[in-house]
Amino acid sequence: MKDNPKLIVMLTHNDKTVDNAYKIFDQCKDSKAKFWGFKEEPLPIDQMKKLYAYMKKCGKTTILEVVAYTEEKCLEGAKKAVECGCDILMGTKFFDSVNEFCKENNLKYMPFVGKVEGRPSILKGTIDEMVNEANRCLEKGVYGFDLLGYRYTENATELNKEFVSKVKAPVCIAGSINSYKRLDELKDANPWTFTIGGAFFENKFGESFNEQINNVCDYMEK
Repeated sequence: MKDNPKLIVMLTHNDKTVDNAYKIFDQCKDSKAKFWGFKEEPLPIDQMKKLYAYMKKCGKTTILEVVAYTEEKCLEGAKKAVECGCDILMGTKFFDSVNEFCKENNLKYMPFVGKVEGRPSILKGTIDEMVNEANRCLEKGVYGFDLLGYRYTENATELNKEFVSKVKAPVCIAGSINSYKRLDELKDANPWTFTIGGAFFENKFGESFNEQINNVCDYMEK
């Protein structure tokens, strides 16, 4: 039996990193969350490196999620992830150049699948198209996938379940997870991980940031 899905805390709101990301992590570093990350915008690279170094020092697995759609911007994001010493690159549209760069630098690559556009992102396409795209990417050696399940313009619950069951790789369901009902749906779909960012800033799971993280982690272990 697979483990329950694990929380990735994203220090982001509206698909952008918050200005006080370092302070929030410092306040929550002893919470139950082991996976932490943020977006490629808008913090300066020196602040990104400082925060990721602190996360690593605290024993966290680190993620950079890049919301970019051109090859140039996606590769730029991958280079930022390496410069920051991240463990995982999430996001970007799949490009061979980004994939090869990640392989060369021992960076786990989890690209978007489907037709992703906008910021905050939305997801379009059929489930079969996404599964087929994912399997082609797996043949090229990607680690897993960043599935914007609840940003899907059609049936998110169906997409999440089918994609996780048909794609034999780590799947992170990212974006708009903002209720216990959706946490129940995630338990049912059983991806590897899921992200919460904006919902914590909107106090959807409790009062303080730290309390909400632990509430979600405890709920997923029930």
